[in-house]
Formats: sequence, structure tokens, C-alpha cells
Amino acid sequence: MAKTKQTLTLLLISSSFATFFVLSLSSAADFFLYGGCTQQRYASNSPYESNLNSLLTSLVNSATYSSYSNLTVVGSSRSDIVYGLYQCRGDLAMPDCAACVARAVSRAGQLCPGACGGAVQLDGCFVKYDNATFLGVEDKTVVLKRCGPSLGFGSGAVSERDAVLGGLLGSGGFFRVGGSGEVKGVAQCCGDLSFSECQDCVGDAIRRLRSECAGADYGDVFLGKCYARFSTNGAHAYNSKAHAGKSGNEGEKTFAIIVGLLAGVAVLIIFLAFLRRLCEGHGK
Repeated sequence: MAKTKQTLTLLLISSSFATFFVLSLSSAADFFLYGGCTQQRYASNSPYESNLNSLLTSLVNSATYSSYSNLTVVGSSRSDIVYGLYQCRGDLAMPDCAACVARAVSRAGQLCPGACGGAVQLDGCFVKYDNATFLGVEDKTVVLKRCGPSLGFGSGAVSERDAVLGGLLGSGGFFRVGGSGEVKGVAQCCGDLSFSECQDCVGDAIRRLRSECAGADYGDVFLGKCYARFSTNGAHAYNSKAHAGKSGNEGEKTFAIIVGLLAGVAVLIIFLAFLRRLCEGHGK
């Protein structure tokens, strides 16, 4: 009987792990927003590849205790130097930050195999690395602009949205949130920028939101080193059925569910085999 209880406990733990695996992969912080790679490539098993692997490992480890970090790994020659950083969304707890950065690093490896540089933005974090220095350099290049469907808001709703966005610009800090009524807004800069550079970058993102997402129920503008976003009535990209990138996220959820189901089937088979052996033992 004691052995039976131990086996059932193990089965419950295994089932819980399978459930956690499904839930963790479908969390909003892991929602993929964009990614990109440089054209320059490194040779397999080269010093640069070794330095890059060391840098990415260090970034993931650092994310367990800090929401932002940058790192430079220097090799024996100038061509082996690699620069990198990560930035977690300001409201993420450390365990979620670490999980997000690990996920972003994994996605970068899938998107940019052999590329010297890559960048991945998930909903909860940003990771970038390159062999050309970008640390401390303001970058207002538009990497993602997305506006929700136009709902024909009246002047009052548009004014409320503009007031929220204006509040983000005036609030200061590297992570900024605000809201008024049904409108919520958020903005953030990478931690390697100065305050004045952050203000300039966020200001540019907000100007683009106001002019290019007028009347939309949500809007996102991601620049190279900052972003600004707003949402009305809780509408946002990863909640919108009309979002073009939803299919990719649904594919990840489906994969996670399949893995969870397979794990559950495996546990069931083990359990039935144990019961069979137990019954055979009693029959002797």
C-alpha cells in the first residue's frame, strides 16, 4: 500500500508538471511581437560563436535578479567581440523576467542561426546582440507599428487617449504606465539610454501613435530602443482575433497542448502498467 501511495504521488507530480508546461508557454509575456537578424554571419565553432553563447547564457542568468542588463564579451581579436542586452517589462516579477529572457534567447536562436546579430521582442522582454556596438546609442528606427481597427471614436475619446499618451511622456522614468477611463497606456526605454534620450525616443513613438493610429482601439509603436502602446476597453494585439500574428501564437499554444496531452497519456500508460503488475502479484 505504501508503494502504491508513492506511485500515485509521483503520477500527480508528473501531471502537474504537464499542466504547468502548457500554461507557461501560453502566457502573454511570451507573446512574440517581432524579430530580426543581421546579414553578417559567423563560422561554426569559431571564437565568435563561443563568445556569443557565453553572452547569451550570462544574459539569461542575469535576468533572475535584474530587469535590465547589458554585457560585452571580448575575444582574442576585435572581430570576436559581441555586445548584448536584455530589457524586461517593468511590471514583470523576476521569475517571469528570467523565463521571458530565456524564451527570447531561444527564439533568437531559431530565427537567426549563424547570424552575428539578432533581436527579439516578446510582449514581456527584449533581447538584442551584435558584433557592432549599439550600447548607449539612441535608436528611433521603427521596427514595429501596429494599429487596431478604427472604431470611429468621437473627439472626447480621442482627447482622452491623447491625454493618457501625454501623461506617459511627462511621467519620467524608463517604465511608464497611465490610464484614464477606458484608455490604458504604457511606454518603456532600454536601460542603456540617458533620461533625455529616453524622453526623445518615447516622444517620437507617442507622436507616431497619435498621428498614425487615430481612432484605433489599440496601437503599438516599437522603435529601436523604446516603445509606446495604448489600449481602449482592454483591446490589444494578443487579445484581438483580427491580429495577423495570432496564428503563430496559436501554433505555439497548440504545440504546448499536444505535448501536455502526450505527457498525460504517458503517465496513464505507466499507471495502468503498474496496476497490471500489482494485480498479477496478488493473483499469484
